[in-house]
Amino acid sequence: MVKMQPTPGVNSNYTTETVIDNLSVPWGMVFLPDGSMLVTEQNGELIHFKEGVKTLVKNVPEVYFRGQGGLLDIELHPKYEENGWIYMSYSSIQGGNGAHTAIIRAKLENDELTNIEQLYKGSPNVETAHHYGSRIEFDNSGYLFFSIGERGKRDENPQDIKRDGGKIYRLNDDGSIPSDNPFVGIEGAKEAIYSYGHRNPQGMLKHYQTGEIWVHEHGPQGGDEINIIKKGANYGWPVISYGINYDSTRFTDKTSQEGMEQPIHYWVPSIAPSGMAFVTSDNYPELKGDLLAGSLKFQYLERLSIENNKVTLREKLLDQAGRVRNVRQGPDGNIYIAIEGKGILKLVKK
Repeated sequence: MVKMQPTPGVNSNYTTETVIDNLSVPWGMVFLPDGSMLVTEQNGELIHFKEGVKTLVKNVPEVYFRGQGGLLDIELHPKYEENGWIYMSYSSIQGGNGAHTAIIRAKLENDELTNIEQLYKGSPNVETAHHYGSRIEFDNSGYLFFSIGERGKRDENPQDIKRDGGKIYRLNDDGSIPSDNPFVGIEGAKEAIYSYGHRNPQGMLKHYQTGEIWVHEHGPQGGDEINIIKKGANYGWPVISYGINYDSTRFTDKTSQEGMEQPIHYWVPSIAPSGMAFVTSDNYPELKGDLLAGSLKFQYLERLSIENNKVTLREKLLDQAGRVRNVRQGPDGNIYIAIEGKGILKLVKK
């Protein structure tokens, strides 16, 4: 695995057009069949943007808006046009004394959430205000995948399948647990867990060719990772890591160990990745097939060219654009970027 620094960008001739302005922390976004958008604001607002008008959706669950907590990701059921189900993640205070990541599904009727069902909630609540994870994705078989970060409990949660946090989870679309999940039948195990040993995954997608679930996750100081999720696999946190503590001390001297997965890529220094998308449309022929990831720390959009699951090129796009919270390819083939303090922007050529 070769570390490389991003180039300034031979494609730095990109700019943006504002689609939705005046957003604070736009965390998740989806595109509805009628061309409108739903955008989650971390402060707990769900915005329906249609024909240039922002409408606040009613009946959104109360969120624990503190630190990294709030209203987080949003995703549509693959058969949304048939069943109308919308899936969301947020920091839930249910249970008292802090919060934990919850997953709900609901329907949208006249700009109000109805038929709300809680599908999963991490437990027990903790009073730390970070590492909620919270990205959501469906695979080709219709299974619901989502991430929950280790909630700041590095030495307790990620390696323990009897505890929530530091995991990728898989459910049926109704919240039931698939019978072939890897830890079904193990006494005390959280049977929704699909993989473990994660830190704080805030990027998740389905690979457009293989159908595999890919995630990227925040490391500490250094050691952000891109991982391909495998059933029952252990991704090592915090036993192995390419990062160190924020005070520059080490918490492990291991970067590998038998029985633990290696990332296909890691960032040193950390870029604080959030949101990711593969470019599959013909709108950006020079980017087609590449992976885009947002950088919160360095405030740019990163392009990664990947061959045989190895990163061969890193490139900065939209340098100093702001804290890129999310990036998605829309049904129109355009790339949309959520930037904190700005809004939703569309990637265009200058």
